[in-house]
Amino acid sequence: MSTARAHQQSGGRERRRWWARPLRWWYTFAFATGVLSAPLGFAGNQKEEALADSVRVALHNVIMDARPPKPRFTDPAEQQRYNAWLAEMSQRLKRKLPDEQVRTEFLETVWYESRRAGLEPGLVLGLIQVESAYRKYAVSIVGARGYMQVMPFWTNVIGDSDRRKLFNMQTNLRYGCAILRMYIDMEQGNLYLALGRYNGSRGRPEYPNAVLKAWNNWK
Repeated sequence: MSTARAHQQSGGRERRRWWARPLRWWYTFAFATGVLSAPLGFAGNQKEEALADSVRVALHNVIMDARPPKPRFTDPAEQQRYNAWLAEMSQRLKRKLPDEQVRTEFLETVWYESRRAGLEPGLVLGLIQVESAYRKYAVSIVGARGYMQVMPFWTNVIGDSDRRKLFNMQTNLRYGCAILRMYIDMEQGNLYLALGRYNGSRGRPEYPNAVLKAWNNWK
């Protein structure tokens, strides 16, 4: 190879590297600050499903119900159990969410939305741990958003097409819980397969095993 040609190719590589620098800087910044989820291989990538009209309407009604996540108890013993759960989970989550008000609102909403969908709150906390590490504004490489890493296409399928709402805490948790409940029903109660479907990796063990392991931290 001639010296001139070698210099020309070297210069081309330098130019390509120079143009790549801003992109590399952006990804480094985004992962460091939590704008993007860490590349753990577990970020949500739900696949768009061919839903029956009845399922779509039911999910839409669930998503659009604006009731606030404030539990009401008629049984004092149940109220006491809830208060004990809230206090213990708050203590465990203190390092991840240091602001007490934010932490309390988050846990109240997790409890409300998970119970509303017929899910264990600890399972939802474990899923959030794996999906976003409790980062409200996390965005995965494939575009999944928020605490439960909900794919934006769901806002068109069952919502009002406003993708920005997926960064709202209650909206994100409501979408995530409703979608997971739907997958569990589709898999006839098989949580392992439902978790794989939630992640877009049905049949592979890595994601379900990670969520089930994280769930143990919140039981």
